[in-house]
Amino acid sequence: MIAPSGLPRRHWRRLSTGLLRLGEEKLGRRWQQARQLIQSNGITYNVYGDPQGNERIWPLDPIPLVLSAEEWAGIEAAVAQRATLLNTMLADLYGAQTLLRDLRLPPDLIFQNPAFLRPCRGLILPQDVHLFYYAADIARSPDGRWWVIADRTQAPSGAGYALENRLVSAQTLPEAFHQSRVRQLTRYFEGYRESLMSLAPRNRDNPRIVLLTPGPYNETFFEHAYMAKQMGYTLVEGGDLTVRGDRVFLKTLGGLVPVDVILRRQDDNFCDPLELRGDSVLGVPGLVHVIRSGHVMVANSLGSGLLETSAHMAFLPGLCRQLLGEELKMPSVATWWCGQDAPRAYVRENMDRLVIKPAYPRFGVNPVFGAALSRKEREELLGQIEARPFQFVGQEQVPLSTAPVWTEQGFDPRFLVLRVFACWSKDGYSVMPGGLTRISTSADSLVVTMQRGGGSKDTWVLSDMDDSSGVAPQVRGPVDAVRTTELPSRVADNLFWLGRYVERVETQVRVARALVPALSGECDLGGAISVEAAVGVLAGFRYLPAEMTQARPAEQLRSLERALMTLLFDPHRAAGLIWTVNQVRRIAWQLKERLSTDSWRVLNQLDKEFQRSQPPPNVRLLAEIEMLDRSVMTLSAFAGLMMESMTRGPGWRFLDIGRRLERALQMVDLLKHGLVVTHGDLAEHLETLLRVADSSITYRSRYYTTMQADLVLDLLLVDESNPRSAGFQIATMGAHLSQLPKPDEPGTRQPLEARRILKASTAVRLARTDELARADSENVRHELDAFLQTLRTDLHEFSEALSSRYLSHAQLSRMF
Repeated sequence: MIAPSGLPRRHWRRLSTGLLRLGEEKLGRRWQQARQLIQSNGITYNVYGDPQGNERIWPLDPIPLVLSAEEWAGIEAAVAQRATLLNTMLADLYGAQTLLRDLRLPPDLIFQNPAFLRPCRGLILPQDVHLFYYAADIARSPDGRWWVIADRTQAPSGAGYALENRLVSAQTLPEAFHQSRVRQLTRYFEGYRESLMSLAPRNRDNPRIVLLTPGPYNETFFEHAYMAKQMGYTLVEGGDLTVRGDRVFLKTLGGLVPVDVILRRQDDNFCDPLELRGDSVLGVPGLVHVIRSGHVMVANSLGSGLLETSAHMAFLPGLCRQLLGEELKMPSVATWWCGQDAPRAYVRENMDRLVIKPAYPRFGVNPVFGAALSRKEREELLGQIEARPFQFVGQEQVPLSTAPVWTEQGFDPRFLVLRVFACWSKDGYSVMPGGLTRISTSADSLVVTMQRGGGSKDTWVLSDMDDSSGVAPQVRGPVDAVRTTELPSRVADNLFWLGRYVERVETQVRVARALVPALSGECDLGGAISVEAAVGVLAGFRYLPAEMTQARPAEQLRSLERALMTLLFDPHRAAGLIWTVNQVRRIAWQLKERLSTDSWRVLNQLDKEFQRSQPPPNVRLLAEIEMLDRSVMTLSAFAGLMMESMTRGPGWRFLDIGRRLERALQMVDLLKHGLVVTHGDLAEHLETLLRVADSSITYRSRYYTTMQADLVLDLLLVDESNPRSAGFQIATMGAHLSQLPKPDEPGTRQPLEARRILKASTAVRLARTDELARADSENVRHELDAFLQTLRTDLHEFSEALSSRYLSHAQLSRMF
């Protein structure tokens, strides 16, 4: 940023002027808002071994890296050239192998590499595109020259994070962003999407494209979900796909649908356990066979990870001259592969000035700085190199330039590495105008990696004219209207259980909120709730021991408050509120690409409400009623978004079925624990039920002050006009069931789930509430108990039948 004169460099001046105008205080406020935006949007990065797991918030610095138009022009041309060169090399190494026969590359360098996938040799790819998208990690030395320090050819990550960085950066510094005339990223992604569609082996006007992810525990799963949502692709795991004959199919609720293009984000040797890595549970058995038959396009091609080794860098200048007839426009960091005698001797003699790396990247194996080794460590490393020379490379230790970062103490320098992205197009490789800038953890560390705690920046590429970078969308042929979206069974299962867990949270919050007034003895007019009634409900739900119903009133009062505090705040209580909220968060994370930004923010807000690790000290539960009210509002917001924003497809239906099933089961349990056995004032028990079910106002508007058990049963069990009644839930589930896809099955008999919901619906509609409300001399309602038990069994059998029919192959989302 700063020239030797101490003044900002020319292309940094608009940004530096804007920062000076803001001042530290205002910049700090804006950055606090930006961090809240990052958290609300759920932008995370999973650091393996970090206790935070995938909850680690994405580390973004507010000060972007600024590149001039002239400097970027050189980077852009060099990265496009390098992508072309590497694609040509992959085509040869998996094809004619003339580079090996002519000894342009040492055969040992290729055949010793575990990333060379022999089953993938000879695959015929559309337009011979092995490297559809590519990333280069480049670094700038203090003299201003850029070097390539790593090639990412397998499944490069970071483009989605770069786009998110841009969105946050532009909102944080809008004035400087517009005044600096920063080149936009949108057109690059439009060209990316158009180019990928053009490689589909069939149906190019509207191909079915899926993004293959290893799953929610991958370090960059957020990016997988984000890119799938932005591009409109279906996010799938290996279990969502299957091979039939010469085609790959997506397993959906309506059956198998063919897939045209797979954009993969998992390592290539995990993609097919049949022909590649046999112990993989992430891949699709038979995928290589389908690629070989030419019926699916996989980007990048399987085996492209072959060129992620740094060992090939020593041979690139000569290969560029031979294959492209050009000089390499951006040099690689000087590299010596120890598999050859002369380079190995150089490494041995100059280890103090080199960085020693594994020739073939392995997780958990980090570079070793020769200058930092003791004499014993140096001798041990040299012994390893002599024993397995082809597994090591030595690279020049290039000093890195720095960029400013914002800290609590002001601006500090950090070392940086820029990851630049390119994607194939018919006119040559298109380079994203910018990229993902990563920064070191401190001014003393040269290690720049997110897994080691590094940070990131937005990258501003300036333009001297109106931005017209990228590829404009192409005009395609007419496409038939489609009103449904293919829904993988795994996603349907997750939506089903998201609905169930959200409803459990709501029930627990409403139970607590309804029973808290019993602690004070004061309630709304005509709505008294006794401690005895509250204890009975909690004991029925197993939040209190059954014997507590026989305890003295004073002991019941203390137990009631302790039970409610534990229910709300104890993270170790199985099926407690915090535990259930964590399940909502876990499943929502797996549905990141399916949830709207607003829905995700609402669920994040719910999570924040219950992040306390233990009950607040010296705080009475009555003081927490405001928190319960906010939680009900948050849950209502989620329900409203679901009703008003989701299309009425299978995904919405499974989400709502999950909510309705859980609400019906909770209502059955509430009636069982609150009305089957009643001691003391019956009116107080009935008022407790109405309050928990949020139906007090409806009941009072119909019956004023009259409290009758049969009338409460009619409202909470039978009345299909009451959205809280069991009857309403069962009728709604029956309506959803009739609209779900019907998998082809022999015979015409009504499926089991339909029979179960019909049985439950018929029983509720024919129920005689006056008979169910009749109690014996000991205030026990045996008919009601038997009816509710049968209804509960029918609902559970409906759930099992529904899962067996539609979700049988999915990995279940539920914990119990």
